[in-house]
Amino acid sequence: MRIVINAFAARIGGGQTYLRNLLARLPDDPDFAALVYAPEGLDLPHDPRIERGRTQIPVTNPLTRLLWERFVLPRELRRFGAELLFCPGGLVNTVPPRGCGTATMFRNMLPFDKKALAQLPPGMQKWRNRILRGQMLRSMKNADLTIFISDFARDVIEEHISPPRAKTIPHGINEAFLTAARDLPRPAASGSQPYILYVSRFEAYKHHFEVTQAYAALPELLRASHRLLLVGETNYEPAEKLRHFIAENGLEDRIELVGKVPYEDLPAWYRNAAAIVFASSCENCPNILLESLGAGRPVIASDVAPMPEFGGVDLAYFSPYDPGEIARELERVLADSDHAQTLARAAARRAGRYDWNETAAATWSALDGIAVTT
Repeated sequence: MRIVINAFAARIGGGQTYLRNLLARLPDDPDFAALVYAPEGLDLPHDPRIERGRTQIPVTNPLTRLLWERFVLPRELRRFGAELLFCPGGLVNTVPPRGCGTATMFRNMLPFDKKALAQLPPGMQKWRNRILRGQMLRSMKNADLTIFISDFARDVIEEHISPPRAKTIPHGINEAFLTAARDLPRPAASGSQPYILYVSRFEAYKHHFEVTQAYAALPELLRASHRLLLVGETNYEPAEKLRHFIAENGLEDRIELVGKVPYEDLPAWYRNAAAIVFASSCENCPNILLESLGAGRPVIASDVAPMPEFGGVDLAYFSPYDPGEIARELERVLADSDHAQTLARAAARRAGRYDWNETAAATWSALDGIAVTT
């Protein structure tokens, strides 16, 4: 299979994690070759079968990237002899040459989540997501293959269109995050006290404010013995709102906005947490929840789909819109060691279902099927 991957949309977070893990597990095919277009900051595996694509024009701007995809990428597909164009970012803006199939993925749930969109401030971001919605549906309708990463996401899209061929392949958990049977040194930046951990960017639908309100409502004894550590990029408006709440309630020494932590350091943060919270209400495949499961620590999670699809029936769930409900689940985990151990064991068991080797093998098999038949 000769495949071109247009991954310029993989600028942060899950998109980069997906690409790293997929390319680290190439198919056992002597004729396999991949031309990969990805952000310069994303390191690709050193493998002779992978070639990094270069562009003569800047593609960080969406408009110039669209022009490149429309007018330059088709020529590159012909030059490379591509059998398949794979666009994991969700948009296919290229008409490929004859004999070259197309595949895409549905990764971004935000354009299809009315509640999450309503939480965005008026302006460019909300307008952009409304446009993305139509573009993504068009891409999935016209692609030869659409890969979904949860059954929930597939159901959402199939309410609007019927993709010609669809396959559900959830992400795996990177082996570095499967630490339930290992001890990892505690991160120095986490301090010396037991801590509750929430890892996520500070976006409105991640519900950091509700989690912080829940922590503030805990009995004083539990707040005195456990800090709340919020790990993730803080260059979002909700972080400012949170800082004001923390200051107004005198919680500066109990709640810390840690900021972004290097990806390779996250396993130690998960593994040493007394409890892990995941409160998002808008996800497609919740990578952070999967990584949390791998640590084998007590996890409490949002009850909004698709989180229960990934966490299973044995985790503890809460409404991310209800601080009181979050507080009750937190209090039970922190005050009841038997309950905490039950949740920790359930998390470790559930993590065994998500294997990147299986994810990659299923993905390459699905893509090869398209390359062969087109």
